[in-house]
Amino acid sequence: MDAIKLLLFVPFIGFLGLLPYANKIEPYIWGMPFLLFWVAFWMVMASIILMIVYKFDPDNKGSESE
Repeated sequence: MDAIKLLLFVPFIGFLGLLPYANKIEPYIWGMPFLLFWVAFWMVMASIILMIVYKFDPDNKGSESE
């Protein structure tokens, strides 16, 4: 497994591993309860991390012509 693919574990840990620590209503961030902000934040971060892995994955360097 390439080292860049280890980044794929970060959203998993953020979503599920740290969720018990984020399970609270207060404080409100941008008008959202903290738990809703936490989930929305990790959805955005997961997309960014997937984009980084796609960009720097050495297995993805081949051409797509058949």
